[in-house]
Amino acid sequence: MKLPQKTDCLNTEFFQRKTDIVAQELVGKILLRRLDHRWIGGIIVETEAYLGAGDEASHSHRGLTAGNSQMFGSAGTIYVYPIHNHFCFNIVTEQKDIGSAVLIRAIEPIWGIDSMLVNRPVKSIRQLTRGPGCLCKALAIHKQHNGHYLGKSKEFRITQHTVQSPKITTTPRIGISRDQELLLRFFWDGNWYVSGRVQDHQSRPLKPKDIE
Repeated sequence: MKLPQKTDCLNTEFFQRKTDIVAQELVGKILLRRLDHRWIGGIIVETEAYLGAGDEASHSHRGLTAGNSQMFGSAGTIYVYPIHNHFCFNIVTEQKDIGSAVLIRAIEPIWGIDSMLVNRPVKSIRQLTRGPGCLCKALAIHKQHNGHYLGKSKEFRITQHTVQSPKITTTPRIGISRDQELLLRFFWDGNWYVSGRVQDHQSRPLKPKDIE
């Protein structure tokens, strides 16, 4: 698959919309990370929306703190936070001071798989970027990337992907204890690289033909 160019990058207006809409429409877009003078990454296949005030599962629900300050930044700001010795990669949405963001939960690895395997050695390619912590380790995303702005970043790009339109399935978010009933997880139904339960899919995930 041809590597997308800078001209394919999503603009700021894309991220200024309602968080659940951005989360759904990011499925099928491409996340790229520049590492060692090359672009690595793949197709976003799973996201979760975290809203501002009123969403008790969101880091922002108790207001601005030193730890979540980037979540209150401008749309397109990268918000990276640690959890269980891993990191999670988020993109801020809506307007400044709202405190909303989209968590990228999984990508289908396409470019630079060899580099990703150095960062996260696994036997199965399916496990390489399946889950937010796995994704960050494979793409070498760390706390130092917190606060980067996509529109000016030399290390990250999120671009259009026009090869195929995904069929989106929506479920509650994974691993939260509050607001569990909210349908704010979006994923590419039937995609092999989506995390979580197979039974969440309407079509059973099938192994890609080019994967042994």
